[in-house]
Amino acid sequence: MSETAIPGFSVVIPAGGSGSRLWPLSRADAPKFLHDLSGNGKSLLRNTYDRLSPMVGTDGVYVVTGEAHLDAVKSELPRLPNTNLLVEPSGKDSAAAIALAVMVAYRKEPSVIVGSFAADHVISDDVKFRMDIAEAVKVARGGTVVTVGIRPTEPSSAFGYVEVADRSLASSGPLVVSRFVEKPDYESARNYIAQGNFFWNAGMFVAEAKVILDTLELNSPGLVDGISRVCDALEKSDGETARLVWDTLPRVAIDYVLAEPAAAAGKMSMVVANFDWDDVGDFAALAKVRQFESQEGVTVVGSNAKVVAIDASGVVVSQSRRVVSLVGVSDIVVVDTPDALLVTTKAHAQDVKKMVEHMKLEGLDGVL
Repeated sequence: MSETAIPGFSVVIPAGGSGSRLWPLSRADAPKFLHDLSGNGKSLLRNTYDRLSPMVGTDGVYVVTGEAHLDAVKSELPRLPNTNLLVEPSGKDSAAAIALAVMVAYRKEPSVIVGSFAADHVISDDVKFRMDIAEAVKVARGGTVVTVGIRPTEPSSAFGYVEVADRSLASSGPLVVSRFVEKPDYESARNYIAQGNFFWNAGMFVAEAKVILDTLELNSPGLVDGISRVCDALEKSDGETARLVWDTLPRVAIDYVLAEPAAAAGKMSMVVANFDWDDVGDFAALAKVRQFESQEGVTVVGSNAKVVAIDASGVVVSQSRRVVSLVGVSDIVVVDTPDALLVTTKAHAQDVKKMVEHMKLEGLDGVL
């Protein structure tokens, strides 16, 4: 371990999902976390691993991914021990994936504190991030579930929100979480910002493994027992039984069976992030993250991108050698790949997911 390592702390990186709002850049076989969206030459997954491993060492990082992405994850994280790379036989949403890693860590060290961090977020300052997570671990030793809240810079309907009891954004120390709020409409987001006690939900959770498992057992009957049986089978190298049990697990997001119930029970705390964060949830967000590559109002992403713009603004993502020309368009989004082309606007960037669902109904799975 490094000198910044935190004793008794492990982390889980759920590496799943397809990032459908970033289609056609992000696909089922090449999801968002495998792309270099921050512009530093590394995938988001590798950046996440590099950010977390100094706090826990290579043995303290657990990555959960699907069978389809196993080889790619191994290639991205060559130092990750095989025993710490956990495979989902099928997608069950975040609760099952996180519970699997927490159970494995708990069986190794019952007193361990576990943090869950998405594989596909962009964070600007790793040093500040590690300082904030160290604070979250200290708070978690008191028996609560801890999240990290992001100070909102603007009203946004792209993020969920965390409401805290203290209305002062200048409050020091951990804050008591009142509730979690799903992605709101824009007007609701404006009201949240005006109230001063709402933060963006970055989906980061830190707690004692036993606290996580006990909370999950209370709120998702059968999940923890099923995960325990999956681990029993894996320890016996019985992959067939593990798969059969896994298929019976409920499909549910971690927010519904851990975060929201813990907040309702008064057992959720929050530390305020001192780092910049973005989940790069759509192409409008990607344009913000990659502003340093802007060319006269157009953010251009792609090593071979060729863009000519006159009186235009927006973002162009190109994986081809075609020249993309823009004339007299504002806040446009153009994503040019060898087999699919997307044209929309920043204002409709969140709706790309709807297009993906529509294309599924049209039988166009081959390009998804």
